[in-house]
Parts: sequence; structure tokens; C-alpha cells
Amino acid sequence: QVQLVESGGGSVQAGGSLRLSCAASGYTYSWYKMAWFRQAPGKEREGVALIYTNSGGTYYVDSVKGRFTISQDNAKNTLYLQMNSLKPEDTAMYYCAADLRYGRSWNDPDAWNYWGQGTQVTVSS
Repeated sequence: QVQLVESGGGSVQAGGSLRLSCAASGYTYSWYKMAWFRQAPGKEREGVALIYTNSGGTYYVDSVKGRFTISQDNAKNTLYLQMNSLKPEDTAMYYCAADLRYGRSWNDPDAWNYWGQGTQVTVSS
């Protein structure tokens, strides 16, 4: 049974940092891509960062470039999102996603087969 469990969220002031973790269990070997999404109240879920698990290549949306870093520890089956220089507009529930369906766009939430339960990030000004 596949399971993704996020942790590391919390409340910080603007300019602060947080590191999110996503521990994966179950059959993970075919996951060529993993990603972090976020969803603020009243807004659609949006892709934030993508990682190619084989090569380690990464992609970020413009709003987080230079501030967020996605990484992985294959030995621990864990995905990370290091978030620096946080802004109030980063406030959202953050989710990790795994196993992108073939041919689908990574930033389409419906294109992923597995999701974690989410971890809340709140940034105050």
C-alpha cells in the first residue's frame, strides 16, 4: 500500500524558513517524478516544484524560484522542500504528489496518482 506522509509545516514570520518532508512507503520504484503542490483557501491547487527522481533535475514555478529547493533522499524514500525567504502569499496547505500519469502535465493536480494528507504553512507579515 502506497503512502505519502508530509511533515514540517508550521507558522513563521515573513523572511523565515521551513523545511517540509514527505516520507514515501510502498511501491515507489516506478515514480520518475515527484512534486510539491500547495493550495490556499479559495484557490486552486497549484504545482510549486517538480523533481525527476532518476536524474535529480528540478523545475520551479516563477513565484518560488530562488527561494524554494526541492530535493530527495533515496535511501530514506523522502522528498523535501526547503523554503526560504517566506512571504505571506506562501501561506497554504502543502502537499506532495507522486507517480505522474504518462503524457500528462506535471502541474495538473488530476494527473498524479498519489497524494499526501498535507501540511499547513502559515506566514505572517
